[in-house]
Amino acid sequence: MELIPIGTILAVVTNQVIKTAQAAKDVVIEKDSFKALSKYLFDIEPVLKELQVRQLNDFQAARLTLESLEADVKKANNLVEKYKNRGRFYLLVKCRHIVNEVQEVTRDIGRSLAALSIVNTEVLSGIYDQVNKLQSEMQRVEFETSYSQLQIVDRLNQGLRDQKRDQGFANDMLEEIARAVGVPVEPSEISKELASFRREIEEAGNRKERAEVLFLEQIIELLSQADAARDYEEMKKQYFQRAQVIERYDARKEYIPPLKPFICCIRGTVMVDPVSLCTGTTCERAAIRAWLDHGKKTDPETGDVLEDTSLRSNLPLRQSIEEWRELNYCLKIRACEAKLSSGVDSSVEEALNQMQDLIRENSINKDWISIGGLTDSIISILGSSHNREVKKKILITLKDIVEGHARNKEKVIGHQGWDCIVPCLGRDRSISMAAVELLFELLQDRSNWNVSACRQFSKQYSGILFLVTLLKGPVKESADYAEKILNKLFDVDEENISRAARSGWYKPLIDRIVQGPESSRMSMMKALVTMELVDSNLEHLGVEGIIPPLLSMVASGNIESKELSLSVLVKLSSCRANKELIAADGGVPLVLKLMFSSHVPTILIVRCSEIVEKLSSEGDGVKFFVDEKGVQLKLDPIIIELLALQQNANSSNNFRRPALQALLGICKSEAGLVKTAVSTASGVSLVLPLLDDPDSEVRDIAINLLFLFSQHEPQGVVEYLLKPKRLEALVGFLENDKNSDVQMAAAGLLANLPKSAVSLTMKLIELDGLSAIVNLLKSGTMEAKEHALSALFRFTDPTNVKLQQIVVEQGVYPLLVNFLRVDSVTAKARAAALIGDLSMSSPNLIVESKKTGCWCFRKSRVPLCPAHGGICSVSTSFCLLEAKALPCLVKLLYGEVEATAYEAIQALSTLVQERCPQKGANVLHDAEAIKPVLEILTWGTDSLKEEALGLLEKVFVSKEMVENYGSRARYLLVGITGRNVHDDGRPGRKVAKVLSLLERYSKSSTSIIP
Repeated sequence: MELIPIGTILAVVTNQVIKTAQAAKDVVIEKDSFKALSKYLFDIEPVLKELQVRQLNDFQAARLTLESLEADVKKANNLVEKYKNRGRFYLLVKCRHIVNEVQEVTRDIGRSLAALSIVNTEVLSGIYDQVNKLQSEMQRVEFETSYSQLQIVDRLNQGLRDQKRDQGFANDMLEEIARAVGVPVEPSEISKELASFRREIEEAGNRKERAEVLFLEQIIELLSQADAARDYEEMKKQYFQRAQVIERYDARKEYIPPLKPFICCIRGTVMVDPVSLCTGTTCERAAIRAWLDHGKKTDPETGDVLEDTSLRSNLPLRQSIEEWRELNYCLKIRACEAKLSSGVDSSVEEALNQMQDLIRENSINKDWISIGGLTDSIISILGSSHNREVKKKILITLKDIVEGHARNKEKVIGHQGWDCIVPCLGRDRSISMAAVELLFELLQDRSNWNVSACRQFSKQYSGILFLVTLLKGPVKESADYAEKILNKLFDVDEENISRAARSGWYKPLIDRIVQGPESSRMSMMKALVTMELVDSNLEHLGVEGIIPPLLSMVASGNIESKELSLSVLVKLSSCRANKELIAADGGVPLVLKLMFSSHVPTILIVRCSEIVEKLSSEGDGVKFFVDEKGVQLKLDPIIIELLALQQNANSSNNFRRPALQALLGICKSEAGLVKTAVSTASGVSLVLPLLDDPDSEVRDIAINLLFLFSQHEPQGVVEYLLKPKRLEALVGFLENDKNSDVQMAAAGLLANLPKSAVSLTMKLIELDGLSAIVNLLKSGTMEAKEHALSALFRFTDPTNVKLQQIVVEQGVYPLLVNFLRVDSVTAKARAAALIGDLSMSSPNLIVESKKTGCWCFRKSRVPLCPAHGGICSVSTSFCLLEAKALPCLVKLLYGEVEATAYEAIQALSTLVQERCPQKGANVLHDAEAIKPVLEILTWGTDSLKEEALGLLEKVFVSKEMVENYGSRARYLLVGITGRNVHDDGRPGRKVAKVLSLLERYSKSSTSIIP
């Protein structure tokens, strides 16, 4: 080179720089690094040209620096040429190494440029600063591989270290690599890149770079399993070619033994990657490498010394081995098909085991199994088989078939896969676990979710139900899979959230309402309003914190959100636990304020009314009408406002009805509020017209309210009922056997009305009101019967025998006697009192016995009543003896129940007539009624004792009764006197009177004290 002029060398170097700079721009991988190198080289060009212009001095130092620069630029050019036309997949895999090479060559050129500038300082004085800056940058340059490419390489390396060989991982990696280097994910393009990659392996082998070959072989083995690495049509064609070949084999044959050349002489197994030695012996590549690495230089089969240790791929033998393997695959697939078609469970299980083995052996069998129709067959068996083990094994096999295989996933989903897989989610633990794992895989697409498949699955409503069941089940793995699937389904379609809630998982729905966007909140509330929920579901919603955000929307939301949140609160307030939460969160004052505000849309008033109705229902009354601190709200204004809602003639029954129901619930719980409603808010006048309302529910509530109001203002009700058509409506309520509460209220209303209103009583009889009451006594609820008994008093007034006669003719007497035996204290007491009313008329209604013939032959045709001394009957004289009521009345004296004992004594007292007390006393004595009456003096209240003393005063007029009971009576009476019980009151006077009767009798010689 010393003979070549330095100017020529400079020109050559300049041209080399320009050429290399231009070529570096076109490298497709690590473009940023090569572009930076190109830019630096282009920046060096003017420096070299400046040296040409200034006529560089020809001395040794200048030549050496120029030669060094030329050598470095050649290295850069070689680097560009080395990677310019290499396979893109290979370049990506080597990207980190390539960047280091580019960085190192750039720094070398920078160092050569620095040396050149030093020896040519004077020549380059005009551009010295520019040159100095350039060489400094180049020496310190640091290139970095693209972060996205590094991620791909690192993930690939990690996969190799973890020995990942599944098709899903291969699909993901191949797709990421292809996109990163701009290669379409099409089988034809992928095949070209993989072929180029294989050539790189061959070249690395030729260079004896064993580590590199091993690394690249691992990559090609992995990537070759990806879907895109195979041409599906070619695979189908190849399968049918092999299937045609095996037709000449016996149908029972499942395996073709390998030929001897297929066996590796070192390992004794069928080879996968056969390579030939210089001696012609063929071995498995990995086996012969290990042989040579151990220092063995001889042929493993012949023992001859190897003069050349290079390895050459034996492609024809490799192809023959692959064909042999593929024929065996087809034989097994054919055998599996026959076993699956047999219908024998053991054969089906054997086929499934073989299919799993085929997939483990070679991933191509995932495609061939489906091409051979086995996938469709096992899906059909899954839907029809009742064998647990078969179902479980099919689910596991299907997961193996579809794992990481997009085409097979589509096939399973398309061949009624959902219909057969979804029911398995609801089977026992082992089957449901296998089913949910398969489902999870089917919904995956590469490394992400297959949104289209998720949408298709969303149409399987039972699928969401089963997933929720698994989520709540005891198997953690199944629950985890179920939760992941459900959460993705929620992202795909919010309707799935409400479906999950209907299946019993409310948390996602609550989360959306609590913290979701406005649109989600609205959607979830709409769904919640339409759900059928039991108390446990409603309570769970409240506990999970749904109520505060709902109240917040009531307070500050727009009209639609207010209406929806109120609608949800209506549903929630059906549960007592939620009523407490609503009250504790300050919801009651908020709802009442909105309900009673002016200029509020009707729909909001309706919803508020419904909530207030629920708050006061189930006997809760005013319990929840408190503020957030638990302080009772002022109730009088609430009563007034609720009644005011009824004043507007245009008021909708949609809120009139719940407002009335709330008013009823509140008034039932607080008697004082009834008075407020009647006196302060004119409740009677407001509610009475509602008896004519076209809405039957409003009428029913109105009659219940009037029953309460009539205790305070009965006269106004009477005047209203005497108007035309009004009383007919009341009788209609009595006859409404579909609503016992209404019947009870109507009967109670009648019981509360003044009995002096005879015109009302007669009108009732005329309108068959009495018949309705009697029917109620026969078939109503016990509470309704109690009120009907009270209403009956207006017809049994002892001063109006005509009315009593009408009552008895209606068959009431036997009913009253039966009521003496029921469990209800109220019913027994009222029945006893009614019998007493009727019995009071008996002495005036008896028929005197007519005497016939001689006195010694005188004979009565009909037995005489022992109490009344004449001819008695139930229908003519209302005799309680004839009605068989006496034993029942006596029994009431023994119960130590004041209400029933009091009425029983009064009824029994009617038997002891003033004109002939002996007869009645004897009847009571025979019925063993006097002893319990005496005992009442030991336990009864003052008023009850007074009644007992009144009866004893009548009885002890009889000498015989005094003889029988006198000593016991004296003892009890003296005891009462000794306790100074109201000596100056009525009981005391009664005691004294009875004692005086007993004393007077002791001085008398007659049996009756005059």
